[in-house]
Order: sequence, then structure tokens, then C-alpha cells
Amino acid sequence: MAKRKRKISRRGFLKGSVAAAAAFTIVPRHVLGGPGHTPPSDKFGGALIGCGGQGGGTFRGLGPNVEQLALCDVKWLGRADNKKRYTDFRRVLERKDIDVVAIATPPHWHALITIAAMEAGKDVLCEKPMTRFVAEGRAVVNAERRYGRIFQVGTYGRFGRSRDKGAILTRKIMLSGLLKQTDGVYVRRGGFKVKEWSGRVDLPPRPVPPNLDWDMYCGPSPLKPYVPTRTGGTHRWYWDYEGGGLADMGQHHLDAYTWQFGKDGTSPVEVEVSAPPAHPEVSGMWAWSKLKYADGFTLVLESGEWGEASGMRSKRPALGDLSEADQEKIEAMPDPEPLVSFPDAIRTRKKAGGHAEAAHRTACLLHLTNVAIRVGRKIQFDPVKEEVIGDEEANRLVNQPMRAPWHL
Repeated sequence: MAKRKRKISRRGFLKGSVAAAAAFTIVPRHVLGGPGHTPPSDKFGGALIGCGGQGGGTFRGLGPNVEQLALCDVKWLGRADNKKRYTDFRRVLERKDIDVVAIATPPHWHALITIAAMEAGKDVLCEKPMTRFVAEGRAVVNAERRYGRIFQVGTYGRFGRSRDKGAILTRKIMLSGLLKQTDGVYVRRGGFKVKEWSGRVDLPPRPVPPNLDWDMYCGPSPLKPYVPTRTGGTHRWYWDYEGGGLADMGQHHLDAYTWQFGKDGTSPVEVEVSAPPAHPEVSGMWAWSKLKYADGFTLVLESGEWGEASGMRSKRPALGDLSEADQEKIEAMPDPEPLVSFPDAIRTRKKAGGHAEAAHRTACLLHLTNVAIRVGRKIQFDPVKEEVIGDEEANRLVNQPMRAPWHL
């Protein structure tokens, strides 16, 4: 009996042909990846926006697989190398070969550039503090969700805390929901550079340097006469651009504690400060800030550079505050949000540790303290609506106007 011929479909023929070709094709190692080789799919084009003293360090935070293709700064940088240089960040974001952006401008530009970058399909690593005022932070969070991009503020403090067993246990306790009310307190003493970044108002205006686009530097902030200290590190003196030493250093220190105490998704409901009357233009001295959350937990910041200490001592939530059954549940809890570094996040598309919501909630600690300092009284804050309750003067600092044509 003759054998029946086997009919081969077109799909089967193509499948077999591809398999045969693959068997005899040598794929270069640089395409496959492996030790000493990064596959093209894991390489990214990057840009640095804001090229001052911190810019290089911020760009390195993007990871080793990011090639710097563009630089942007409102101060003209010249053409010293083959990288394309810009003074307007919008021209950078138009480039299709830019995948990730490092932002190291003064904070009054952080939110607008971040939102524009994510809208343009870029991932963003942003310098601290995340924003200049509260409403900007919520706008960044919304943009991260809307455009599905990776975002992180470059403090990395929570990554160190995540290796501390005591911090991990405290985090589990706070996230468990089993501790309904706590008298827990954490006091952070010093490290805020309060005196160093207390501003001066007796400096005369000067001519704008010919290589500086002063209008673009001011951007969404008021266009004021040029004074050299409004640029460089001393920009931190001015409410127009940042918020003193607390805004400069606070996110570095406090990012670890919003993670440890499970506060990445909420903000304090009450803020009380000890400080002299604030100047309307520049930051000044302060003694302490008490930031109380709805569950009773209180975070205390002490400058150690002016006035009396708060008189409070740290008292961390402990397993002993719970029943034995609850203790067993907590000890068995996995972390609901394992930390992912920025380089790993842009490669795997997993949410980065210190993502927009977490970074925003940490930045709120700085902004709300400065709001209370500037209005000179205790404030009550709604962490859901993100507004100060019954205080219009304070709310004008929570959601500040921007100079046209810039807007959130």
C-alpha cells in the first residue's frame, strides 16, 4: 500500500524554515547580552536637563546603560563636545532617541519638566525636592499614572532603610492596619542646613549675564530683577525657587521614614512649628516642626540651629502594642511593595522605589512645614483633598499661581 503524502501547510512550512534558519544562524553576543555585553533592548538614550553642580551625579543615577545624548541648561553651555546642547527643555523632549531624562534644575521647574517629559514618553529621574509646592506633586502623580512612565526622586534613602530589620518590622506594623491608634513618635534632629540657606534681601540687582536666559530661568515663578544669588546654590534662599535648607535636605532624610512608618500614601493632618515671623521673599530660621498623622503617629523635625528643642522623644511602634495573634500575622507579612531601583525599573517596567506618590508624600512634609512657618500658625490639613482646612492664606501656598504661559 502506497504511503499517503503528508500535506504541509504554509504556516507549517514557514515555521520549519524559521527554525532551520535559527539553527544555522550565529547571533552575535552583543545582541544576546550576557557578561560584559548589554543587548540593544537594554540600552537607552538619555538627556540631562539642568547642568549645574549636581547634574552629573543625577544623570549617573539613570544607570550604566544610559548614553548621554543631550544636555540642556538656561545658561548657554557652548559646544565643547559632540553632545547636542539646548537652552529650552522642550526641544530635548521632541527627540525620539531620548528615552530617559534626568532633571537637576532648581525645584520650581521640577514639576513642569517632569510632566512634559512623561507626556512625551520619557521616564524621569528627578532631583530632590520633588516639587516647590503641594499641588505640583499631585499633578506629577497624576501624570505618572496617565502616561504609564517610570518616575523616581533621586534620594535613595529608603533603599538603605530597607536592609534594617528594625525598620522593616516597624513598616510591617504600620502597614498591617492592626494598630488603629499609636502614640508613636520619631524625632529627626539636625541635618537641614537651616542657617546656611537662610536668605539675604539686601543685595542689589545686577545686569543679566549675556549667556543666561533669565526669563526661562524664572519660568513659572515671578519674573524678578536679576540678583546673582537667585541662581547657583543660593537659589535655595528664595521662596520663588525652593524653600530653604529644609527643602534642600529634607527629602534626603525623610524619604526613608515615610517608607519605614508606612506613610507613602498619606500626609499629616496637623502641622505645628516654632519659628520667628517669616520674610515674604526668603527663607529663615526655625526651631522645630511637629507633623501629626490621623493615626496619632507624629514626626518631629528639629533644626538644632535656632531656638528651643521640641522636648519630644522618639517612641517607635512595637509588636508589644499588639496581641500575640496579631504579632504572628505581622511577622509573616511580605512587603506589599518591594523596592525597585530606577535602572531596573526602566528595564522591567516595574514601578520604581520612591515613585511619584511616595515622593510626593515625603515632599509634603517639607511644604507643609514651610506653609506653617510662612503663615505663622498651626495648620490642619486634609490629606485626601490636599488642602488646608479653613485657611485661605495657607491654601494659596499649597496651590500657588504660575507665571503665564506656564501652568499645571
